[in-house]
Amino acid sequence: MSATVNPFDHTDIDDAIHGRIRLGIMAYLSAVSPAIFGELRDRVNATDGNLSTHLRKLEDAGYVEIEKRFEGRKPQTRVHLTAAGRKAWLDYLARMRALLDAAE
Repeated sequence: MSATVNPFDHTDIDDAIHGRIRLGIMAYLSAVSPAIFGELRDRVNATDGNLSTHLRKLEDAGYVEIEKRFEGRKPQTRVHLTAAGRKAWLDYLARMRALLDAAE
């Protein structure tokens, strides 16, 4: 007998992505990668410190990579979505779609 899949099961939602700011970061990076730190900060409406904290969580999960470089003499931080991050994002979206479909 096969187990019935519960369409309302929330336990496999990726907590690394699910926070509001991290959700915005992942959405933006899925369209624009790499993104310059200041541009990303403005797009997700975060402070520098708040964005840094959320990026650290995504970096620890392997979803983003932070690149520090110089543009001329000015330091610049770029945020890249990794291959694992893109896969996690697509899996997250599929799980959200399944929940929405179940609710309809």
